[in-house]
This record gives sequence, C-alpha cells and structure tokens, in this order.
Amino acid sequence: MGDPDSERDAGRTVETPYEFPDAEPATAARSRAESLEPGGESSESVAVAGRIMLSRPQGRLAFATLRDWTGEVQLFALERQTENFEAFTRLNLGDWIGVRGEPVKTRRGEPSVRVREWVLLARARRPFGDKWRGVTDPEIRYRQREVDLWANPSSREVLLRRSQMTRRMRERLWTMGFVEVETPIFHRIPGGAHARPFVTHYNALDADVYLRIAPELYLKRLVVGGIEKVFELGRVFRNEGLSYRHNPEFTMLEIYQAYVDYRAMMALTEDLVAGLAEDVVGTTRFTYQGRELDLTPPWRRATMAELVSETTGEPADVRTPVDELRRRLIEAGGEVEPSWGSGKLLLELFEKTTEKSLWDPIFVCDYPVEVSPLARRHRRDPELVERFEPYIAGREIGNGFTELNDPDDQRVRFEAQAEERAAGDEEAMVVDEDYLRALEHGLPPTGGLGIGVDRLAMLFCDCSHIREVIAFPMLRTER
Repeated sequence: MGDPDSERDAGRTVETPYEFPDAEPATAARSRAESLEPGGESSESVAVAGRIMLSRPQGRLAFATLRDWTGEVQLFALERQTENFEAFTRLNLGDWIGVRGEPVKTRRGEPSVRVREWVLLARARRPFGDKWRGVTDPEIRYRQREVDLWANPSSREVLLRRSQMTRRMRERLWTMGFVEVETPIFHRIPGGAHARPFVTHYNALDADVYLRIAPELYLKRLVVGGIEKVFELGRVFRNEGLSYRHNPEFTMLEIYQAYVDYRAMMALTEDLVAGLAEDVVGTTRFTYQGRELDLTPPWRRATMAELVSETTGEPADVRTPVDELRRRLIEAGGEVEPSWGSGKLLLELFEKTTEKSLWDPIFVCDYPVEVSPLARRHRRDPELVERFEPYIAGREIGNGFTELNDPDDQRVRFEAQAEERAAGDEEAMVVDEDYLRALEHGLPPTGGLGIGVDRLAMLFCDCSHIREVIAFPMLRTER
C-alpha cells in the first residue's frame, strides 16, 4: 500500500489516498477478536481506520492503539508480516491510518487486529495534549474543540449524547402528530421574547435586521394559518453575557398546539422530558452533579407567589405593596429600578431568593402580567397570566403559556413594551403589526412551550457548564 515515510523523509509532501472504503468501527473489530482464545487468530479479514493514540515498538514487533469515534482497538504488527513495518513503528501520535488485517487475541488476552497492510490517511503535524493523557486546560479544550474531542473521549460522548437527545426529541414530537417547520432567522423587528437582540445590516435592502431572539410569533402565525400542531428546533440569538448557563447563541425547541391551555403544555413538558431521560440516560432517576434527581411525572405545580412565600417566610404576591417588595428585594441583595411595578419586583425577588433552591422538577406557575406580554390573562385573576416555567436542579429549562389570542389586549401590551423600550429598556419588545394582523384573522385557544435544549443536555450529560454541551461555545477574545 506504499511507504508514506519515504517521500516525507525526502522532504516532499506525502501523497495520501482519497478514500479508505469498507472500514468498520473499531469496537466492531475488537468484538470480532473477543471470542478467540488467547493466542488465537481468525482467518477473516478486517479493515479499520482512525488515529494512532499510543505506539509501542518492541524490536521485531510493535503495538499501537487505534481510536475512532466508537472506541479503540489494539493493533499488533510483526516485522515479517506487516507491510512497511519500519515506517509503522515511526508513526506519530495522532496520525490517521487505515489498516487491513485479521482479528487476533494476543497471548495476554488482548483483542487486536494484526496489521497486514496499512496506509497513512493524514499526518498529525501538531501534538495533542500531553502524550494523549487528556487535555485539561479550558482554553485549549473550548478554543480547539477538535483537540479536546480526541484527547478527552468523555467530551465526544457528551456531543453524541446530545445528538441522540435531539433526534429522539424530534421523533417523539413527530409521533404525536406535530409538524416541524423552519421560520426566519432574520427578523425585521425584534420580538418573541424579552431580550436584547443582535443587529446586522442587509445591504440589498439597505435595512437593519435582527437575529431572532425567538421564533414564537412566526410559529403562532402558522397556527393561525391552520397548522394546529407545530414545532421548530433551531438556533436563537440573544445579546447577553456569558455564564455557566448562558451562551449568546443557543438551541431552542418551541412547540405550539391549538385547542389546549398551559395545563396541557405542562403535561406535554413532563412527559417529553421524562421520555427523553429514558431514551438518553436509560432512566428518569439519575445523579446530576453528585445529587439524586427524579424526573418521573407528575411534577409539582406551585405558583410563583406560593414559592416566594415559602422561601422567605413572608407572604408575597402581586398585590403586596410596591414599597414592601422593594424593601425585601434590597434586603435579599437585589437591585431595584424605579419603574418596576409589583409584578417585576415579585419576579426579581423569586429569582434572587427561590429559584436556585428548586432542585426537584417543578412547574412555577401564574406569573404577573407585567412580565408576560405574550401570555393570556389568568381565568381567575386578571393581575396574573397563565404561564409556567419548568425548573430542574435550580435552573429554568423552559417557558410556556396559554397564548394570548386577543389582538386588542396584545396591542396594549406591545405598546406598554414599546414605552419601556423608549425609556431605555433594550430588552423590551416593539409593536409587531404583522403579528397583530395575524391575530385579527383569529388564533384559536393555543398552548405554547419553549425548552432550552442546551440546558436539558446539561442535565442528561451531567455537565455543570453550558459550554460543555455546545460544540463551539462563544469565548472571550484571546489576549
């Protein structure tokens, strides 16, 4: 199959093949040798390809470890049987090679592939880690993810598990009759969530456009159009800081279903998340960051007011005097803006005192109207809306409503948001006339749900930082 080193040693570029067909997973090749007796060999042929992770020349024989995306298998080379044996012993750690040979089990009982012929597929011109013992420097791990994935197999397992999760997420929703769609990434105006957008310029139209902060308003327009069960799984963008649970671009699952309210969406949420836990982890009861977690439905449901009152030991709700809520928030270490009403103050007090203590899965329900411009007013209390947020392990993983379908009420709320934006709140929404026109055509009773896919992956992969589950997270500029 050629001697790759001969050309390299002569100072010329190594000519590598364009393909190496028929390679099977390293773990499959290893399994072929598992059933053999120590010292036994098979007459069948096998082909594998991957990186050299360890090389141990020992005179007239040599051992190497080959790793592909499924795992590892030992390579066993003999001078009298292996083509270009000397070049094989000079392979660098990290070189990609393709091997053809036979499954064998060494006298010490190690399943292996005996190398008959091999070819260099790509040369590793840069080293990976400290002799492949793993890369621990976070700067290298996240800036050079390709290094991290090879040096730390656990990192590759996280991304593979995340992929399994999103695949099963889609499959479960398809089975329930939901239609998957794609809506625009570029928005003429920011909307669909309370967040600061990224803005860019579209030269052809000489107009500024915004990277979407949520697909919500477009998806509900599709419900108006008659697609009664719809979802989108895609990237959203929010111009916010970096933290263990925040990345400026992240993946969101948004689901809308006609003829149901937020109670039905809570049931869908717990069933979907518990089902994904079964699919990905194998159980709804597992350990996250050293602490037991049970996602088995039904989850507890409690109002925001109830939870704040439980945590602080003092009754609190949207009718608590504003001055009293300000005092409690300041005492809890929070900041207060003069324009905040009782609803915003109650939310801030909840986030400051309560949310991190919510370990077991729980639906925090019935939010103030002031902080929920797209949710329908509560059927029993007009100061509240029918909104919930699921919390797991002290972290919010989603947001759901009985959707506001009254165009007049929606216009009033949009206008209130626009006033806040004009007063300096860069996260407030603007009036979306296209969406209001759609509502005037009639939106049936609808339940909506958004789930942060990255945060859910953190749970299933036992990761404490969001950057662990994103292939290429945003990082601060290198200095």
